[in-house]
Amino acid sequence: MTGQTTTTREREDLIESLQRHRSFLRYTVRDLTDEQAQRRPTVSALNLAGLIKHVAATEAGWARFAEGGAGATRRNWGPDVTPRHWHLTAGETLEDVLAEYEAVGRRTDELVATLPDLDADHELPEAPWFEPGARWSVRRVFLHIIAETAQHAGHADILRESIDGQKTMG
Repeated sequence: MTGQTTTTREREDLIESLQRHRSFLRYTVRDLTDEQAQRRPTVSALNLAGLIKHVAATEAGWARFAEGGAGATRRNWGPDVTPRHWHLTAGETLEDVLAEYEAVGRRTDELVATLPDLDADHELPEAPWFEPGARWSVRRVFLHIIAETAQHAGHADILRESIDGQKTMG
């Protein structure tokens, strides 16, 4: 449960890092059309719109976990996730994906600022890549979101450079 904002240097640093890496990711689609954002310019199946959609859904899931543990998450892995999670669906636009990502970011930032205890921990959901019974603190969850966002921003930078030569940095 969230409460009144608790401003500490650590929480400010976490929020600033989240916002910075989200900004890098959003920058990779600046001035692109929906068609360009859905291009697959490498041998990978990745495209920019789908990558942002995936990062938003993943961040939202981890934020739910930070607040309520594994029971609050909706698992998003498996073969049925690819069409809806990594690609725009019929009628969905890059603008829609960016608006959702903004909303997810605001919610996560609110949780970073207001969750009562960053040391509180939850058992991780069952998944092949987690050791059974492993637990993560709320702090570790937010650090994981930062790492995931930064990693995917790098992927997005490569995709964008492959589309039209634009670089996020440099």
